[in-house]
Amino acid sequence: MMVSTETNINYQRIEQAILYLEKNFQRQPELDEVADKVHLSPFHFQRIFTEWAGISPKRFLQFLTVDFLKEKLEQTRNLVEAAESAGLSSQSRVYDLFTTLEAVTPQEYKLHGKGIQIEYGFHETPFGTCHIGATERGICWLSFVSTHGSPKEELEAMKEHWNQSVFHQNQAVTLPLIDRIFGKKQLPDKFHLFVKGTNFQVKVWEALLRLPMGGVTTYQEIARLIENPKALQAVGSAVGSNHIAYLIPCHRVIRKDGVLGEYRWDAVRKKSIIGWEMSKAS
Repeated sequence: MMVSTETNINYQRIEQAILYLEKNFQRQPELDEVADKVHLSPFHFQRIFTEWAGISPKRFLQFLTVDFLKEKLEQTRNLVEAAESAGLSSQSRVYDLFTTLEAVTPQEYKLHGKGIQIEYGFHETPFGTCHIGATERGICWLSFVSTHGSPKEELEAMKEHWNQSVFHQNQAVTLPLIDRIFGKKQLPDKFHLFVKGTNFQVKVWEALLRLPMGGVTTYQEIARLIENPKALQAVGSAVGSNHIAYLIPCHRVIRKDGVLGEYRWDAVRKKSIIGWEMSKAS
């Protein structure tokens, strides 16, 4: 189904380094020590990490501290409120790209996507192997293959979600989408997402699209944005049900105390994406 590449191997090393740095952050381990833990020379480790993040490993980890994230929560709220007051709340910036969202009709929802044609593929990204599905109406699936999972499991998850659809593996169709999503092609473009969810879930996902790159928010803030401030548990469930990772940025939702929390596609990957986005945005 897919072949492991150097890109994926390097991301696995970055994951290991982030975990090690986080565990030992208080004593500030030297570069040589971290490089040894991921079985690389200090020079090679520094090179691949800096190429990936644009900053040093230690600087990267500073983005993930509780105090820094608490500051970011406030900054993000101010940015979102400013966008709302300027009439820009329906727009979402992903790099320099705008994303729009369309939900299935009630009848399509009832039929579980019957007859919808989905082209899918597996590709390497800055955050490991991903699985993407696309229809004529837009991207309908994006997930990451977890450290303890497999491509087959991700494919089955998509098939269960889009029950009764027709599936066809077509890397030629999906690769250009991956290149656009993860910035390998920098031309301005527009993503169209095609989602299947309840009205409440779609509201939450639309709220997530208002979050700026490099920003973070809380479940409480999402509940406020959808004008249902008491629905925290339902918001959390909707965030966790998101089936288009990264583009619908559920990874930007953290706890109000500044702790990043869990993530459907591995907590370390969530840290990787948030830190990576902050380094790019700054």
